[in-house]
Amino acid sequence: MSELSGVPAFADESSNYAVDACQRGILFLDVMRQRAEEYQERATLSAPHVLDYDAELVADGRTFEQPVNYVLVRIIPSKGVTIDPLKRPFVVVDPRAGHGPGIGGFKADSEIGVAMKAGHVCYFIGFLPEPMPGQTIESVARAEAIFLETIIARHPEADGKPCVIGNCQAGWAVMMLASLRPELFGPIIIAGSPLSYWAGVKGQYPMRYSGGLLGGSWLTALVGDLGAGIFDGAWLVQNFESQNPANTLWTKQYNLYSKVDTEAERYLGFERWWGGHVTLNAEEMQFIVDELFIGNKLAAGEIRTSDGTAVDLRTIRSPIVVFCSKGDNITPPQQALDWILDLYDSADEIRSLGQTIVYVVHEKIGHLGIFVSGGVARKEHDEFASNIDLIDVLPPGLYEAILEPKGDAVEHPELVTGDWVMRCERRTLDDIRALGGNDVEDEKQFAAAARLSEINLALYRAFAQPAIKAVVNPSWAEAMRQFHPLRLSYELFGQSNPFLAWVPSAAELVRENRHPAQADNMFSTIQEQVSGQIVDGLEAWRKMTERMAEETFRAVYGSPALQAALGVDPSSSRPPRKAPKSMLTSAVIDARIDALTGRITHGGLAEGLVRSLLFVGMARGGADERGFEALRRVRRDHAEASLLTLSQFKALVREQHEILLIDEAEAVASIPAMLPKDVNERLAAFEVLRGVLEASGVLNEVAAERLQRVTALFDIEKASAGGEPMVVPTRSTPRTRSAS
Repeated sequence: MSELSGVPAFADESSNYAVDACQRGILFLDVMRQRAEEYQERATLSAPHVLDYDAELVADGRTFEQPVNYVLVRIIPSKGVTIDPLKRPFVVVDPRAGHGPGIGGFKADSEIGVAMKAGHVCYFIGFLPEPMPGQTIESVARAEAIFLETIIARHPEADGKPCVIGNCQAGWAVMMLASLRPELFGPIIIAGSPLSYWAGVKGQYPMRYSGGLLGGSWLTALVGDLGAGIFDGAWLVQNFESQNPANTLWTKQYNLYSKVDTEAERYLGFERWWGGHVTLNAEEMQFIVDELFIGNKLAAGEIRTSDGTAVDLRTIRSPIVVFCSKGDNITPPQQALDWILDLYDSADEIRSLGQTIVYVVHEKIGHLGIFVSGGVARKEHDEFASNIDLIDVLPPGLYEAILEPKGDAVEHPELVTGDWVMRCERRTLDDIRALGGNDVEDEKQFAAAARLSEINLALYRAFAQPAIKAVVNPSWAEAMRQFHPLRLSYELFGQSNPFLAWVPSAAELVRENRHPAQADNMFSTIQEQVSGQIVDGLEAWRKMTERMAEETFRAVYGSPALQAALGVDPSSSRPPRKAPKSMLTSAVIDARIDALTGRITHGGLAEGLVRSLLFVGMARGGADERGFEALRRVRRDHAEASLLTLSQFKALVREQHEILLIDEAEAVASIPAMLPKDVNERLAAFEVLRGVLEASGVLNEVAAERLQRVTALFDIEKASAGGEPMVVPTRSTPRTRSAS
């Protein structure tokens, strides 16, 4: 009898699982039906989006002299959100990469949400599903410039130019515009945006090999011609999905099926954006593939506008914040950061050009999570929004943003605006190289692929394109778009399928009589195990195909004979491309040095105080938000300090930092002449100086020694009422609070 004791339990579990599995199957079909209906409904809208906010139209690019399908809207603040009119506007530019607009404001915890929570008015630059006739990447850039001019004109009282956020594909577009119109920009945040398209690590990130393995961009031209001059963005979405077959073919759907009682709303919300396929003009897509993806011309300064102006990212004057992740297989850290290696020879060159670059590398978040994840928005984007003025006044150089939990151990927690403390630490180009990247041989292989792409495209245009254009008409092209596999995956579950007419009523009946299986049901456990095996199998297949793709690419384009035939010198030890240097740039720098040299001894209390702060702070190798917040409060509470606008203060900081770099000894020696003669004024200024420095924590030994030198320059010991020497706290000295 003991052998049969388990039979009833087995029968119960199998029966319960069978009912649960059947009910989940019906509910799954109903969710897919809703997905299809929403897809069909959104296809009828003139301006579909997934913004979680109300918005008002400010400017419509379709009415411009060069019409484009882009629009500028102002985000209406949610209830309880207070906007400070003196704070700079934030502008979120959405990526046009095949999906519909709105991902930057997809959730309440989003880039838009955290910007408004920090008190900034927020604008959104989005797009409509279909491009305007004749629209190009350059005309889109000109329209976005008009949008920024409009925003600046609407906020003349704002203390700074707009902070512009470019997500994914919008990032390179923002950077191109900022190089052409630098006067329109405040800080720039580029999130998950590729700027150096060949870069990567061997054995990882195989998407960069796709162009070479397909023979170049002739296939892009073919797809555009088959679309009668229109490129279907669904092909871009499918390309993204091919990077993770386990998720595309199984995990996404299985996760819905296995958790259908709780997962439906989240699944449908994401699909509203993911399935909002848009189109581009064929000329736009050809530019993107030729100039960026395969040609990799942006970081090399080889892109020119229609009037011959070179797009040189070194002309950007605004601070640039680069946000990337090691878990992003679409835009890995190398593609997000290696443009810095292409443009600059050292961090000193970055400083000499007056450029400020801050980067942060997340350890594991995926590509979409960079600008969709609520966790990321509550951390990284929240800190960027709260501390954007700190970033704007950082002295020129290369920094890494370090975010640490505020916790109880942090000194002066009252100066921290959020749950994290942001510290910007100085870095060198070697820190970026340490993330991994291409060597000279890798660069030559990609250069050969780019040359072959140009040849194949020319052959296609000469021999095949005329015949295809003669055959394809707009009606035929539209029919082809409707039969795209991704669109069919939606239509299959829509109202046009008569075999699923029973699903809504059956799903309603299931919801009224839902009987989920117990969590410890043995068949549910087996189901999870089978799912895991399927995922493992698809992952193994992905890794195998990626390895084959990389090995094939390297075998083909690494051939010295092919490289020589394509005009790439296989014996050269120099990279096949590098952003050119300009003698004019050197002349401008020399002229700037001469001008600043003459100003070393000039200035008053503001210049002397800032120079002293920088002299001591430079020993720390970075800046902390607490120190800036302390300085902000000084500026807010003192009438004389508040007369200096943020832009004026930024210019003052940069000038004094450059003076210290030119001749530190003379710059420091000149400080006493800048200080007021009145003893009380000098003491008050020194208290401000010390309070700001100590706000970021205990000084290290070098910084403490520098503060002692500054103390002597301020003649504090003689000015003190008691005449007692001042003790500067260090890591080995117990910290004492000043009387103030």
